[in-house]
Amino acid sequence: MPSLSIHRLPMAHPGDLSALAGLIAAGTIRAGDVRAVIGKTEGNGGLNDFTRGFFTQSLMLLLARHTGEAPEALAARIPCVLSGGTEGALSPHYMVFAVARDRGGASGLALGSAFSPPTPAGEIGRVAQIEAVTAAVRAAMADAGITRAEDVALVQVKAPCALAPGPDARSTDPRVLMALSRAAAAFGAGIAIGDIAPEAGTEAALLRDVQHYSNRVSISSGIEVTCNEVVVIGRAAGWTPGIRAGVAPMRDLLDLDGVIHACRAAGLEASPAVQDRSRVLGVIAKGEPDKAGHIRGARHTMLGDTDIDAQRHLRGALGAVVAAVTGDGQVFVSGGAEHQGPPGGGLVCVFARE
Repeated sequence: MPSLSIHRLPMAHPGDLSALAGLIAAGTIRAGDVRAVIGKTEGNGGLNDFTRGFFTQSLMLLLARHTGEAPEALAARIPCVLSGGTEGALSPHYMVFAVARDRGGASGLALGSAFSPPTPAGEIGRVAQIEAVTAAVRAAMADAGITRAEDVALVQVKAPCALAPGPDARSTDPRVLMALSRAAAAFGAGIAIGDIAPEAGTEAALLRDVQHYSNRVSISSGIEVTCNEVVVIGRAAGWTPGIRAGVAPMRDLLDLDGVIHACRAAGLEASPAVQDRSRVLGVIAKGEPDKAGHIRGARHTMLGDTDIDAQRHLRGALGAVVAAVTGDGQVFVSGGAEHQGPPGGGLVCVFARE
């Protein structure tokens, strides 16, 4: 019977896997039990952020030395979801999700993963990508043994983009294509878990029909992946208890209450700061600058700053709000929350020991 463990580890640079290597050497983690990695690297978070690919390559080489598998084979079965940009108080780190099968219980937090087929640039932001992600999320739920959509706590997807989209792509601007990829993956995941109606999943709805969103879906996009890599986390029978996941929407970047609600859903006392930080195993947050240019009636300048990209403003601001509650800068903060939480807001997920 399976048991899930989560290890939040620091990195000294984008290729630093020494913390994981130490846990493997000590026998705390078996390299073959690593099922997914979600982390923040200190790049710019843009199209030319090669820190993400560098970390992935370093990770697969480390695991290959211990498992005997080829790095390419490992990369084809272990989702590595990375977001670049550790502005402000954010700290470079990664969360290792390991699944051992030497224990079991009545019901506990479960993890499943799946990969869609390769997604060419011409399918990004189209119905084909929406349907591919829907199928991959359902496959990941089955992999975890999650039988009810309401038992899914979070769907994390790393969606592809293309540096040179080509004439058949929905946009020749890679940045727009990256946003379309996140939007399509959010629709696909939302449909799979019942948060978005299947008939709403049209190309015309992407980035436009903002009333369609899921509070349980987190999407990152990048050129370092060629398909949609999916991680599903939720409760399932037969998994060892001991970890809880609390998820809550954030209505805007200043929604401190949303962060507190997520912490409380994970079983933590937070009012406003978490009382026992040692129980926090990891934090994931999504957000976006409000496109109307205001937060609670006050004008913001994130979208008009020609010196600093809006997503860098976003990560610094949202990271500070979340870290102030959880008490640690090791927070996975990812911008581009298209259809992931309320418009102009986003979501936060907290993993904690029971």
